[in-house]
Amino acid sequence: MKLYHCQGARSFRPLWALEELQIPYELEIMPFPPRFRHEGYMDINPLGTVPTLVDGDQVLTESVAICHYLADRTADTPLAVRAEEADYGRYLNALYQSDATLTFPQTLFLRYRVFEKDRGLTQAGDDYVQWFFSRLKGAAAMLGDREYVAADRFTVADICVGYALKLAAQLELGTFPPNIAAYWARLQERDGYRRALVRENSKGG
Repeated sequence: MKLYHCQGARSFRPLWALEELQIPYELEIMPFPPRFRHEGYMDINPLGTVPTLVDGDQVLTESVAICHYLADRTADTPLAVRAEEADYGRYLNALYQSDATLTFPQTLFLRYRVFEKDRGLTQAGDDYVQWFFSRLKGAAAMLGDREYVAADRFTVADICVGYALKLAAQLELGTFPPNIAAYWARLQERDGYRRALVRENSKGG
C-alpha cells in the first residue's frame, strides 16, 4: 500500500488514518503541486491531485473516500461505524461534510487570497472565510457536548473533520466556537495524529 502525499494537503487525512489504524504503508512525499513537480505522477493520477492511495489494483484519489475505505477494510476497528450501528448515518454525514462543506471554502480562500492574489479577487477569498465560519456553526451544533462526532468514540469521521480544522488553524482564519476549539485540542493529543505529523516532516517519507 502506497500513499502519495504533499505536506499540509488533504492527503494528511489518509496519512493520519493509516497511523491510527496501524496499517503498514509506503509514503511518497511530493512537492506541491505534484502535477508539475513530480515526474510520472500524472500517470498514476491523471488529475494530478493529492492524495492518491494505491492498494494493489485499487487506486483512490479522494481523501475522505480513502479514510472510509481504510476503516472498512480493517476488521474490528473502532474507527469505523458499521451500517448496523445507530450512529451510522451521522458518521457518514460527518465524513462527507468534512470535505464538501468545511474544506471546500478554505480551498477557495487559498486560491483567491494566496495562490492567485494578483487577479484582484481577494474579496472573494474573504467571502469564503465567512462561508466557512457559517458552516462551522452547523458543525458545532452537530458536535454539541459530545467528545467525538459519532458513536461516542473516535472514528475516521473525526480524522476527516479534524483536517478541516487543522487547515483553518494553519491559515489563521479566525476563532473556533468553544466546543470546536476543545474538540480540535483533543484530536491533537492523539498519538496517531502526532505520528502522522512526524511522518509528514520526515525527509525520507
